[in-house]
Amino acid sequence: MSDRPELSPGGYRELIALSAPLVLSSSFVTVQIFIDRVFISGVSAEATAAAMPAVAYFWTPFALLYFTVMYATVFVAQYAGAGRPGRIGPVVWQAGYFSVAAGLLFPLLGPVVDRLVIAGTNHPPAVKAMEAAYFGTLVWAALPALLVATVSGFFAGRGRSWTVLLINVVGSAANVGFAYLLIARQAHDPLAAMAGAGLAFTAGTWVAAVFGLALLAHPRYRAEFATLSGWRFDRGLFVRFLTFGLPNGLQWLIESLAFTAFILIVGNMGADVAAATTLTFSLNMLTFLPVMGLGQGVEVLVGRRQGERRPELSARTTWTGVKLATGWMLFVAALYCLAPDWLAAPFAAEMKPDEWERVWPYIPVLLRFVAAYSLCDGVNIILAYALRGAGDTRFVVLVSVALSWPLMVIPTWLVWRYGYGVEPAWGAATVYLAVTAGIYVVRFLGGKWRTMTVIEPHAAEGAEPDAPERAEPAGVEMPKLPV
Repeated sequence: MSDRPELSPGGYRELIALSAPLVLSSSFVTVQIFIDRVFISGVSAEATAAAMPAVAYFWTPFALLYFTVMYATVFVAQYAGAGRPGRIGPVVWQAGYFSVAAGLLFPLLGPVVDRLVIAGTNHPPAVKAMEAAYFGTLVWAALPALLVATVSGFFAGRGRSWTVLLINVVGSAANVGFAYLLIARQAHDPLAAMAGAGLAFTAGTWVAAVFGLALLAHPRYRAEFATLSGWRFDRGLFVRFLTFGLPNGLQWLIESLAFTAFILIVGNMGADVAAATTLTFSLNMLTFLPVMGLGQGVEVLVGRRQGERRPELSARTTWTGVKLATGWMLFVAALYCLAPDWLAAPFAAEMKPDEWERVWPYIPVLLRFVAAYSLCDGVNIILAYALRGAGDTRFVVLVSVALSWPLMVIPTWLVWRYGYGVEPAWGAATVYLAVTAGIYVVRFLGGKWRTMTVIEPHAAEGAEPDAPERAEPAGVEMPKLPV
């Protein structure tokens, strides 16, 4: 066997083999959102300004639910690492029960957000109307999106990341087709086009959900992972899942609330600034979400190694992820600084020339801030996923609670209140991400996470009594290294 470090557990080859499909999955979702934004930018500058707040209104409460459900990935990974495949089906069912209940209730937020949030902003009336139209149809995507998260947790937690990619490809392809019909073909009617954007995303997500559930129903998984026999509601497992999953979702909720507040405050600085912020965040997502896929790979591998009681491999995997993320962020930071006109070209082609002349001057300036904070955010993402993969979810949420509003939101409000312009606001966001990265580094080096697991104590000690002994934990389908 080769002794090259990149071929050993925790090395580059293992992490890349697992994460590459997850990176591509994140990229497909990013491209899907990016294409929707390009279509929307062809409607009007007001529509472009309305797109980011509307998505933020959806994403803020949805993040709590989505990342709670996605934490099933860690349970699956740790059960697989501990050699207990029979517990995988039941925990996926518990996540599914939560998904259905939350997804059915989510549309009730539509009129609440419309009357209490959108109506209370200082955005122009035309922008408010388009925000309400977009959000009013986007809420129906919650149920299928949560079902996709449930299915993805089953496959990703076992290392079957290519299956997760396939599910995302199918959903994204469907969304692009629906987006062309429901946005681009209705550009003459801005309200209909914005409502169509939400409907297109919902329809594409349902396609992905149905496809993923069909894969999950395969007889092979019923026999090996109790995906059918484990259907019963398990109160103890459900509570345990929420005990760790809800802090994970809460951390994303707090950050989403903070960034939503940031976007709303910046939006009050004028429609052109709001449009520039929307386009800048869209460009940021094209390079930010691939690192999210890498982070998901770190989370799965850390979860597996914690189930195996091998924290030294968890640490090695994490630092491998930090190096890869930092290298990628250095590359994209250079693009932001050196080629902003090339990156923004798709939006320039869609927007009216006079509107683009007003919006464009802000974009190179904002992209320089993105370049600065991207280097910190790469470290943030990897270390946060690693800590969550071990079960240190409460610390991660405490960091968000303690820092996001004092370091980013309140300074941004003061900047707007006293008319200092958009640059100091983005500077506050950069400071917040830099400080967060430093705290995560200190926490990870402290090593408290090394003794953590999320599964029941006895499950981490060995296989189930009736499970056959084998060299590789039962049910684990991680990438195999060449020998």
